Parts: sequence; structure tokens; C-alpha cells
Amino acid sequence: MNDKVCVGAIAGAYGVRGEVRLKSFCAVPEDIVDYAPLSSEDGTQNFSVQVTGRIKNGLTARLSGVESKEAADALKGLRLYAPRERLPALPDDEYYYADLIGLEVLDTGGTPLGRVRSVQNHGAGDLLEIIGPGLKATVLLPFTQEAVPTVDLEAGRIIADPPDGLF
Repeated sequence: MNDKVCVGAIAGAYGVRGEVRLKSFCAVPEDIVDYAPLSSEDGTQNFSVQVTGRIKNGLTARLSGVESKEAADALKGLRLYAPRERLPALPDDEYYYADLIGLEVLDTGGTPLGRVRSVQNHGAGDLLEIIGPGLKATVLLPFTQEAVPTVDLEAGRIIADPPDGLF
């Protein structure tokens, strides 16, 4: 498992005084401040975060060291990471997306189906994007109890019972 988890991303400047538009990937968007200081993926940039308001599809925030619109615009697209130890423990049937990426996917008979490339959510529920050598294109597997009865993080695998015709 990774030692850092992506908890948000900067969507650009908000106003002219250095505030940013912030997309929070937390269940409660404002909880992103609880995991600060946040860093870039490579750890070269660190920020304390102060939420200043809510906007459509996100938050407005002040980041330490960002004092101008130009500085805020320069950070557009930057993903913000928190150390895993700052994040709360999850119940048995919940997972951080970062922990699912790269896991091997097997069917209920033990036949390899591929690996998890990403976890997506387009509004109707989570989907696992599966890639593999035997697949002509990626497959989107619904991440439901019926289609994915077992996730074994320690063994690095997912047991899937995909709908007929998906693979």
C-alpha cells in the first residue's frame, strides 16, 4: 500500500488574492483540512490548508505560501496528498481507491481476469477499470457486493463474479 493518499486537487485560482478552487476527494469535503499539511505527490511542495468557502463542485481555500492569483494559477491540476497514517481507519467493507489500484482480479473459479487500473465514479456508483493481456479493451466492473464479493488487500487480489458477458 502507498504511504500517501490523494485527498484533493487544485482546480485553479479563485479571485485575485491567492485563494484556490479546491476539489476535495474526502467523504466530507471540509475534512481535507484535518489531514494537512498536504504535499505534492513527489513531496517537494507542502501546504497548510484553510477552507474559506464552498462553491459549485468544490471549496475555496487558502494554501500556505500562495499569495497571488498567478501563484494560485500555477498550481492548477496539482494533486494534494496526505500521509496514510493521518487518515481514519475504515470499516471492513470500505477501501481507499489507492489501495485497490494494481490489485489482481480473479473470477470465482480462480481464473485471472486482469488488474485494477483505476477506480471511477460517474455518478451511479464505483466502477473498477480492469486491464489485462487477454482483454481487447479495458473492462468496467461494477464495484458492488454482488460483482465483487471479496477484496483481500493483504493477498493483493480481488475475487469477482462479473455479470455474464462482461469478460
